[in-house]
Amino acid sequence: MPLPLIGVVGGSGLYELPGLTGVRRERLATPFGEPSGEYLLGSLGDQPLAFLPRHGPGHRFTPSEVNYRANLHGFKQLGAARVLSFSAVGSMREEIAPGHLVLADQFIDRTFARPKSFFGGGIVAHVAFADPVCPQLRRHALAAARAAGATAHDGGTYLCIEGPQFSTRAESELYRSWTVEAAGRSGTRRQLIDVIGMTAMPEAKLAREAELCYATVALATDYDCWHDGHEAVTVAQVIAILKKNVATAREVVRQVALTAGELAERTCSCGHALDHAVMTAPDAIPPAARERVALLLGKR
Repeated sequence: MPLPLIGVVGGSGLYELPGLTGVRRERLATPFGEPSGEYLLGSLGDQPLAFLPRHGPGHRFTPSEVNYRANLHGFKQLGAARVLSFSAVGSMREEIAPGHLVLADQFIDRTFARPKSFFGGGIVAHVAFADPVCPQLRRHALAAARAAGATAHDGGTYLCIEGPQFSTRAESELYRSWTVEAAGRSGTRRQLIDVIGMTAMPEAKLAREAELCYATVALATDYDCWHDGHEAVTVAQVIAILKKNVATAREVVRQVALTAGELAERTCSCGHALDHAVMTAPDAIPPAARERVALLLGKR
């Protein structure tokens, strides 16, 4: 039985995925416009993959300009059941050093200029999002990251800002000041935000609406602007970290593909996110709205 297709979203610096066999490129049209570029399809071993650089060829789209809806819908059109996303981030914690990976399990969305749902325009749906990352895919990606030799942190909160500007020092210190009570330790507080980036939202929300398993591999390039020694870091050093992270990301994808048999069966609930989510009465949904989300709703 062939393994299901895995979609891979490349972040800053990750524009190609070498090592694929049986390579072909496919440009798709979606009800939500054009994706960021052509999808690169091929296989690593027995695992079929579809790769898309989030920012387009040559990094042409800002985080706000990326057509996240078209990108995720395109993966769905290709038959993907899972999407593994890579994202360059700033570290908000001393122990998450540049070059480290974080397998985030929570997000805070501070974006404001991006469409965040496939629904609307005559059809309303509310999906559960308390746990925004697929636990099965995240655990698999964590194991792959460690097999790739990376220092990978298990869990963390990714704060997504609008950008394209980075944070002010005041903003960075504000985000670092947010704390929550540590689990099982009454009165003990822990820092809430682990990394800061610009691309996980609304990507994760749309993946849930599309019933795609989704996980983010956040690759730290710097310490944002809160760190006392940040000014001593040169652009050349950040670029060197970015290049190292790209090589690590490619090895993570390879490790995911090598052990993809463990993902053959979906043990999560991601594939049922829409089962009770549509609130609009069937006879009240305009035909155009139903057609727009027909692939997502299936026979519902």
